[in-house]
Amino acid sequence: MLLKLTTPTESDINTISQWFPDEIHLRTWSGPKFRYPFTQASFYQDLSMERLPSFCLKYAEKNECVDTDMLVGFGQYYSRVGRCHLGRLVINPECRGQNKIADLIHLLAHEGCAQLKADMLSLFVFHDNHKAKNAYQKLGFVEAEYPEEMPMDGCVYMVKHYKS
Repeated sequence: MLLKLTTPTESDINTISQWFPDEIHLRTWSGPKFRYPFTQASFYQDLSMERLPSFCLKYAEKNECVDTDMLVGFGQYYSRVGRCHLGRLVINPECRGQNKIADLIHLLAHEGCAQLKADMLSLFVFHDNHKAKNAYQKLGFVEAEYPEEMPMDGCVYMVKHYKS
């Protein structure tokens, strides 16, 4: 089943906000600048979608077995130290364990590297987020020294060459 990136709707953002049952899960995903507890309005504001290209991952075609309106994932990208930096990557809890993160990263990398004219991807992941870190390593990301002062404590900086 093919997946595609779509522009997030208000309904999508409301759904995503429900994927974080507590502050620990929210901080692991969002980093330190998200307000908690949040309202729907503050969650939307803290995503900074007006300045960060933001996308939902959804199914591209109708199928009797798959709800094509089902939100599979969400992610953002932006330029950071000359690389296409991926941020706030998340997969719907109902879709985890199905390698949908690979689809999300592949589509975001294709879009982001083309828009930013970059050939490297980067991301941050918390040291103790072992599932995410392992998933990124399986996709070819490697730990690297961050070229500036690390913006968040407890994070690993990971990079990967991108070939379209």
